[in-house]
Parts: sequence; C-alpha cells; structure tokens
Amino acid sequence: MPKNKVNKKRGGGKSQDGATMPPPRQRNEDDDDESLDQWSTQSVLSENSSCPGSITGEESSEETSQQEMFEEKFSEFMDGLLEKSVKSRMTALQGIQKSLQKKYVAEYLLDRKETLTENLVKCLRKSKGEELELVAACLSLVSVQLGSEACSLFECIQPVLTTLMTDNSTPYKSRGACATTLATCCFLSSDDLEKAKSLTNALEDIFCLGYGKGENSPSVTPELSWLMGQALSAWCLLLTVAPQYEVQTHIMKHLGLLQDLLKNADVDLRITAGEAVALLYELARETNEEFEHEDETSLFELLKQLATDSVKHRAKKDRRQQRSCFRDIQRYIVDFECTCETVKLGKENVLELNSWAQRRQYDTFCHVLMTGTSVHMKMNPILRDMFDLGVPGVDDYSHTRSLSKAQRTFINAAAFKARTKARAKHRDKRAVTANGF
Repeated sequence: MPKNKVNKKRGGGKSQDGATMPPPRQRNEDDDDESLDQWSTQSVLSENSSCPGSITGEESSEETSQQEMFEEKFSEFMDGLLEKSVKSRMTALQGIQKSLQKKYVAEYLLDRKETLTENLVKCLRKSKGEELELVAACLSLVSVQLGSEACSLFECIQPVLTTLMTDNSTPYKSRGACATTLATCCFLSSDDLEKAKSLTNALEDIFCLGYGKGENSPSVTPELSWLMGQALSAWCLLLTVAPQYEVQTHIMKHLGLLQDLLKNADVDLRITAGEAVALLYELARETNEEFEHEDETSLFELLKQLATDSVKHRAKKDRRQQRSCFRDIQRYIVDFECTCETVKLGKENVLELNSWAQRRQYDTFCHVLMTGTSVHMKMNPILRDMFDLGVPGVDDYSHTRSLSKAQRTFINAAAFKARTKARAKHRDKRAVTANGF
C-alpha cells in the first residue's frame, strides 16, 4: 500500500517555501520546532517505558513539567493562527500538526475546543496553497482526537472545504488535502446521512473524470491522476460505513467503470482503483455471497494482466508494487481468499486487518497521523474501538494468543462486520430524525 513521505527541512538557512529565515535576534521557528520535537519524543518514551505502580515522584514531576510545556506551546500555536503574516500562521499550523500527531490529548482539547475551532476556521477562510494543506491536515487531526465531539467543527468547515475541493482554480494538492479532510471528518465526527451522500457525490465527480480515458490520454495529467486517487480513497472510506442500500447503488454505478482507472498510467491510481474494486466486491458479498458482476470476464482478465505486469516502460519499483497488490486483489475477487495483513503495535499488541474496509480505514489514519500512528493506536480509544483493540493500556491479544490465526481472523472479521452494520443503522436513524420522516 502506498506510503506517505514526510517532507523534512534541509540546511541552507531557508524555510520550505524558499524564504530567508529571520536573524537569531528575532523569533526563531526552528527553536520552537526543536523544543516541540524534544517534548514529543520525551513524552512518547515516558509513556512506553512507564507502567502502573512504577512511576516515581521524580518521573511524575517530569511528566507534569512536560505537560505544562506542551500546554504553553500549544496555546502559542493557537494564538499564532490569527497572525497577519502567512509565515507565522504556517509555523503555528506546523506546530499544531506535530503536537496532535505525536500525542493523544483529547481531554486537553475539549476544554479549548471552541477557541481552537474558531481560530482554525478563520485561518481556513484566508489560506491557500501550502497553508491550506496544513489547515486541512490540522482539521483532520482534531477529528481524530475528538471524534464525535468535533461534529460542530465539521459543520463549519464542510461548505468551505467542499467549495475549495470542487474549484478547478484551486491547486491539485490543496484539493486533494480537502478531499481527505472532508472524508476523515465526516467518517469520525458526523452521523448525518444527507451530508455524507452530498460529500460522496462531490468526490465521485472528481474521480469520474478518468472514466472513458485511455492509459496515455493527454486530458489526464499526472497531477489530475493524483487528485483522482485522493478522491477515490476518500470515497472508499465513506463507503465502508455507508448504509447497504447506498452501497448497492454505488456498486451498480461504478464497478464496471472503475476498469478505466485500472488502465491509467499512474501506478498509485491503478492500485487505489484495484483496492476500490475489491472493496465493492467485499461489500456486495456481505449480502450475497455468490455476487457476480455482468462484466466479470474482462475485469478478471485485466486483474490478471496487472498481477503479472512486466511492461518495460514502467519503473521496476512500480511494477513490483503493482504486482504485489494486484495478486492480493485477484486472489480475493477470483478465488475468494482474503489476505490478512498484520501490523505490530509494540511487543505484544498486534493489529490484524482482515478486510478491505479495514485496510482502507487504517491507510487513511496512517496518512493523517504519519509518524504518530503507533502512538494513537496505543492511546486513542476512538481508533482502538474501531479496530477492536480494546481499552488503552491493555494487551488486547493476550487472551487470544492460544487461538489459531484462522480463528483470530474469523473473530475479528465478525466483530468488524457487526460494528459496521451498527454504525450504518445509527447513521440512518440520525438522518430520519433530522429530516422529520
């Protein structure tokens, strides 16, 4: 699965946007980043090394001082969102992003939710380009931290982000960031079915631009292919918790047309489209185990070609990545065999991804949290409940270590399916209440 790279500053006395850094006597953003990184590293190490009943008075004092340092820095970052200087706002946004990625602080954020929401929305309305991407990333992280408590935030940002995402004059990277943020916030913070449907349709309008286009179509640039991949990933995330009748509509509409994206020249879009096809088959087989699509012959042939691709004009790394992914997709769709992916979270804690829906959700959170994924998987109760990891601080698989891999896979898959259905029903009820029917 595609991994996301984190841009790092290089030496030379310049920031990421190429502007000359201020002299030492002025405010130095690097010092802020360094102190924040030191705090984040120390806090993570203290969490991993401490256990109940072993915290000494000196360690407790150190943790208190680290928390005070965090609160002081975070308050400065929130105030920095209102600065007139774009560079100052971006520094504040980068600080908020790093803080929320590397530490689970939902309780702290709840007491400052209104202030943080108001400042982020104000910053969003006047941001563009790289600043807009940072704002979008911070909004996603707030939803990951607060879950349903960030419902009011989603209601504020949805109209603005949707307009930016669908505006052709907005840079492709900014539109992709808006798509990911909208899907993440809707998935975690909203149970409004109508808003989810509206967002799903807006995402469809983007990746449908690749329908009917050949591999080397001049109308599909590499930048547009990347945007379509982001929109398709966001669309799939919403589909994992959509009501079954909505899923059936999307299956009938898109399953055949997605083959056009499998022929795109961009390897990441081909892989994303293949995973989308596997997800649609998985959702269809939940209600009909013998599900068959009317155009399966050509689809199976295309999947076989992609799983054994040896075209020389493609990079060797791309071919290897594509073959690995499409072998799993072909094995599931054609042979009804689902590959279980295992992710280690510490020495004893293990996350087993037994379905394409779980894979899509996990990949989304990896994209949002980046290097802080393992921290949140250990401490964030929202994510732990979603992936059936139990309460934070507990070795969730200690009670199943004696079971076979097949037994654990069956238990996890059944729990995930039940949780998805319950969430879809809850979303239906909220929509009915809202519309008054």
